[in-house]
Parts: sequence; C-alpha cells; structure tokens
Amino acid sequence: MRFDVVTLFPEIFDAVTKCGITSRAMKRGLWSCHTWNPRAATTDLHRTVDDRPFGGGPGMVMMAEPLAKTVDMIRRSGNNGRVISFAPNGKKLTDERVRQFIADNEDIVLVCGRYEGIDERFLSTYVDEVVSIGDFVLSGGELPACTLIDAVVRQIPGAIKELSTSDESFATGLLDAPHYTRPEVWRDMPVPEVLLSGHHANIGKWTREESLQITLQTRPDLITIANSSGLLSKADLKWLRAHGWKE
Repeated sequence: MRFDVVTLFPEIFDAVTKCGITSRAMKRGLWSCHTWNPRAATTDLHRTVDDRPFGGGPGMVMMAEPLAKTVDMIRRSGNNGRVISFAPNGKKLTDERVRQFIADNEDIVLVCGRYEGIDERFLSTYVDEVVSIGDFVLSGGELPACTLIDAVVRQIPGAIKELSTSDESFATGLLDAPHYTRPEVWRDMPVPEVLLSGHHANIGKWTREESLQITLQTRPDLITIANSSGLLSKADLKWLRAHGWKE
C-alpha cells in the first residue's frame, strides 16, 4: 500500500516511517510513504501557499492551485487512489473505516491543511473524502494523517501478529479487557487470580466479561451496535442484563 502526503511539514511523518510497527512494516515492503511539499509547486519568490480569506476573518487559507498542482504530480507519479483531507466537519475515523481501507487495497493521497483551512474549490474538485479524528481542532492535518496511516498500516497482513489485531478494542465490537504483566504483585496490587490459574476457559470468560463491563461503563453505544450486528452471544446478553443494560 502506498501513501502520498501533501504537507508543509514532512518531518512530522518520521513518527510513522522511522518508529515502531509502521517502520518495521515499511522495511518489510508492506507499505510506502512519499511526502510532497506544496511550496515546490509555486512559482513566486516567496513560495506562497496561503492568502487572506475573502470576506474577511482571522488567519490565512491554503490556496487551491499549489495543492492542485501537487496532487496532479502525485497522479503522474502513479498514485491514483482516494484523496483524503482532514477537518472537524469530516466523517469520524472508525475501526470499521480503517478496515475498509485494507479491504479496498488501494493507494491513498492525504492532504494536510494548515492555517484556517483549505480553499473550498480545491476540496470540492480534488478531495474524495474528508476525515475527522475527533471533535477538537488541531494546528494542521499532519497528526490526523499520521493517525490514519498508523491505524491502517497495522492492519496490513504481516504488519503484526494477526491475533494482536483480531482481539483488540473495536475488532470484536467491544473495548478491550485490562492487561497485566510481571510482577504478579506491584505496589500491593495483585494480578487477578484467574489470570494466573492457567485455566483457559475461565480466563476467556473473565476477559469477555471485563470487556463487556468496560464497554458498558464507558461506551454503552458500542453495546447497542454490537448487539444489532449480531456480535453478542446469549451469554453476553445475559451478563449485560444482569448488570443493568437495557436493550
């Protein structure tokens, strides 16, 4: 899978190209990342990529032409995949959408805005999808782009152990259960005894019930979605009803 990123700050993407799981997956040839600075598509002395907004208002707006020329260059280089930008008014990025990127198996172009935003004419003619990673404002699209890349790359077959993605939060429709490691007692707090028992059925039952409890307490909306999607067993539903869940 190939990502091409339009950004004024390409060094930010060292976080995914040089660190951790995504870096190792890149070294194994599972994905690639190319950054493109729109200033390179300008012709004026100051390499201008932004200007004051028509109608007034604070801040500056990224100009359509440098961004359009940059995407055109990306197209000519061989990436004909979806063009995605980032904004609070975009569709929220979910685990389901991340997995759809993997299923589609196409290259992706990420456009990272800065300042007050991007000229709407570029967005309406070049961008296929606007994504949000939450109900808050960031200084630019680079961190959301890194988030999307990380979320997608770790789902690429071979990036990490398959079980690591199949049993984590959202993959089962629920949030993940707590995790513990050595020592068995830390600051007078022991690991739950069931996890030391070696009894796989009891451990599985504990893990599932902890997952149900955490999800019910913090994200009850996910319980409703999981139920409507057929992801909850009869035992799950019995446990939930016994602990106050109302369908």
